[in-house]
Amino acid sequence: MVNRLCYLSHNYRELNSSGNKAKHDNETTLCEMGAVNLGMPTSYHHSKIVAFFLNLAGVCRLALHVRKGDVVVLQYPVKKYFSTICRMVHLRGAKVMALIHDLGSMRRKKLSVTTEINRLMGADYVIATNSTMQAWLKEKGYRKGMGALQLHDYRSATIAPLRSANHAETLPRVVYAGALAPRKNMFLLQMQEAATHFQLEIYGNRNGIHGLSESENVHIHGFMAADDFIKNVQGEYGLVWDGDSLDECTGNFGEYLRWNTPHKASFYLRAGLPIIVWRESALALVVQQYGIGLCVDSIRQLNTTLAAISPEKWNEMQQRVRSIEQRMQQGDFFRTALQTGLQQLEHQ
Repeated sequence: MVNRLCYLSHNYRELNSSGNKAKHDNETTLCEMGAVNLGMPTSYHHSKIVAFFLNLAGVCRLALHVRKGDVVVLQYPVKKYFSTICRMVHLRGAKVMALIHDLGSMRRKKLSVTTEINRLMGADYVIATNSTMQAWLKEKGYRKGMGALQLHDYRSATIAPLRSANHAETLPRVVYAGALAPRKNMFLLQMQEAATHFQLEIYGNRNGIHGLSESENVHIHGFMAADDFIKNVQGEYGLVWDGDSLDECTGNFGEYLRWNTPHKASFYLRAGLPIIVWRESALALVVQQYGIGLCVDSIRQLNTTLAAISPEKWNEMQQRVRSIEQRMQQGDFFRTALQTGLQQLEHQ
């Protein structure tokens, strides 16, 4: 029998990164569900040294306060301490539920697959980011209970405006937002040449990729704070793509899209934008399931694909996006995954 739903908060040096934003939002959902923070109070110190000792103190406090029958939610990866925490929790007769944000064996290649699966086996139940990752974990040897998040929630006090299609007046606008760097999104250099029947709207550090330049169909807006983006972004679609090719997602970041649900997708959706994704990405199944965007084999298809989307079709996608947007604002995706996991753990 489950006595308490618990979690371990930690120090957030900043909330601008997608990983920290997602974890912080999930803590809000846990608090709304009545979960008990067994660690230190959530803090926001920028110092690495202060953060280290605060997080260590949180782990020690968890060891003292976890009770028999508790379910402790950990947001994976937990730097340095995941296996230790799992052992401590089990010694006290409690269980661990792990929500995966990132797999070191996939993108950064810091762990072998075997090492990571063995580490995750320390949890009693795992929430994968989507059903594709869930299947991959099972294939690689994870043998305990599993569920899937599908989309990250995205909480913000900012209300996205009700957008309407303006294809009749202007070319459709495709938004790409994020940190610009040669290792991640060099495809933009080719995309700026390929954009003939749509406009490319880039929101990011202007000097991140040498060679980006504005033209009639390419506009570079620079970095925009998240809440400002949600309220003011100009466009009809958000693009989820990584790598250096227009024909497929390549490199460590691009290949990772085959299994991962990027937080960027929720950022676009929270701003009211249907999303464009690579057809071979894990996100493609989610887009098709909810009808919230387009799946393409290549960015080269966008000139003809977008021109064929009627205002009525776009408005239908946008209405579906509004529904998803409300769910993300309420923490519904994480809440649902948690409730499913708790039900399964009760029968273990």
